[in-house]
Parts: sequence; C-alpha cells; structure tokens
Amino acid sequence: MTKLLPAVPMWHGVDTDTFQREIAPLNKPAHLKSLVGHWPAVINGVRSPLDLANYLKKFDNGKPTSAVVADPSAKGRFFYSNDLQGINFKRAQVTLSIAIDRLLKIFNHADPYAIAVQAISIADTLPGFIEENSQPLLDESVPPTLWMSNKSVVAPHYDIFDNIACVIAGTRKFTVFPPNQISNLYVGPILDAPGGVPISMVDVRQPDLVQFPNYSKALDVAQEAVLEPGDAIYIPGLWWHAVESLDKLNVLVNYWWGGTSDNLISPNDSLLHSMLTISKLSPSQRQSWRDFFDYYVFQTEGDPAAHLPQDIEDIVTSLSPEQKERVLSFLSDRLK
Repeated sequence: MTKLLPAVPMWHGVDTDTFQREIAPLNKPAHLKSLVGHWPAVINGVRSPLDLANYLKKFDNGKPTSAVVADPSAKGRFFYSNDLQGINFKRAQVTLSIAIDRLLKIFNHADPYAIAVQAISIADTLPGFIEENSQPLLDESVPPTLWMSNKSVVAPHYDIFDNIACVIAGTRKFTVFPPNQISNLYVGPILDAPGGVPISMVDVRQPDLVQFPNYSKALDVAQEAVLEPGDAIYIPGLWWHAVESLDKLNVLVNYWWGGTSDNLISPNDSLLHSMLTISKLSPSQRQSWRDFFDYYVFQTEGDPAAHLPQDIEDIVTSLSPEQKERVLSFLSDRLK
C-alpha cells in the first residue's frame, strides 16, 4: 500500500508580486491553484480531448519533434533497460500533429503503448500559442516547453533550473523530495539516464522497500500535489520530483529559468567535473578538498575575501570582464 503523503502547500489567486515576495523566497514547492485556468488551451482541454487536439494542431508548423515510445509491458514507466546500460523505450521524430493523432488512436486501448513528446520548444513548434496562452508570473523572455503523453510515470529526478509547470489537460501527480534526499533515492547511472538527468531507481507507484529500504526516509519528508487542468506547481531547482500522468491524454507546459550565474557555467557541469577529479581520491585528500570547497565555494566560515581590500578585482571578490574571460579561457584549455 502506498504511503499517504502530506500535500504541497496550495496557494490561490497568485500574482507576480505574491510569487516573487512570498513564494519563491521559501525555496519550497508550491501548488498554484487555477493559475492558468483562463488559458484557451485549458478551456479546450476541459471540453474534450478532440477539442484540445484541434486547438493545438492549428498552431503546428510541422517541425519534427522528439517522441518516446515504450512497450505496453513497461506499464508507462520510462526507465532504464534491465541491464541499466540503456533505456526501455524508443525515440522517434514526428510532428506534434502526428503524435496527437497517435495518442487519440490508442485512447481507448486497454493496454496501450506509452507515448510521450517531451520538452518541445513551443516557440519553435507552435508559433502563436504563446500569444494566446501567456505565463502570468514570469517575464516573457522565459521560454515555455510542452509535454504530452498518455498514462505514464517519470521517476524522481531534479532540474538545475527553477520550474513552473502548468497542467493543460489531464491530471498529473507530483511527488517532491528536498535536495538532501539524494542519498535515500537510489540514483541510477548518470551517463545512460533515460531523460538525460540522473533518476531514482525506485518506482514511486510501488516502492520496493526491501531492495531500497532508505526510500522510506525520503517518504518521511516527501509531499505530493495532484494537479487538475489549469493548476500549476512551482518546483525550485534541485528539488527531486516524480511525475505521474494519470489520464489517457495529458498535456503540460512548463517554464525553466535561473540555475546559472552570469558566467553561464552550469553548477551541474562543475559537479560532474568534480566527480571525475575528486571522488576517487583517498579519503584524506577528499577531506582536504572538502575544506577548500567549504571555504571558497560554500563559504561556511563567512566571506573568504573579508580580509582583502574591497576594491580589488579577483575571483574571490568580483572579476572584471577581461579577467572573467581569462578564467573561462583557462578552464576551457584545461578541459581540452
């Protein structure tokens, strides 16, 4: 029996000021009730799957998009292959209209293939959609992406960016875990991760606590949100989240932003580099590097430049554009 989890806090009538001043500073997930219930896409989806299909297809410019298909035996779980050296689904390039037609064709099948289109650039694929369905909380420079599927589940994973995900059609269940639960989520191989990011080995629908006993600790601090059409969820960067698409046609639009500093180097890239260079050192060497990271990066002892002149330009204070370019060039050459 699946453990009942507390609900992600729900907010009603959220506007930009409320989001920026009250919700985002908490750095915790928030269920934004009926945030986009006024969107024409949501209204058409509530009417019927066919109405939504026709609405989306009128924007389709025919550009091929990435689709994934899993055998009925996968039970909608897009995951690793049995040997963990690959994936249990196939990829294809189709137009969005073709993907919609295929989802409608198998709509009433008792045991269908799981089909999904994932992270599709709306600006590139559905020109005109944004003008009719605009995000009420974020700057218009933040680009939307579209996700569509029948019943399926995506394992707990994280994004390096902050995320607002808006349900257009169907019902989606989000299960969220704080970043510090990484040690209890049994993360699979990184290089062959199904979605390109590390995912948990645990099936959130039927967790095997014999094989993954520490997952119970993650459940102790987990929350869930069941989103209906028009609802949205805010998920801060690095929060783990599993996503279950519960209906025969599910459509979601999400927005990613933030997650990098102004030098455009992803912290995730730094993590991978550190794993390559530090994780296999001796325990004493790893501890020494932890001391350095704590001092310079995490600044657990305060500002590492506090004893330096305030106007000095350096990597521990602030770099001039020329210095920044020199450091980036140095790192690029070293990585080569």
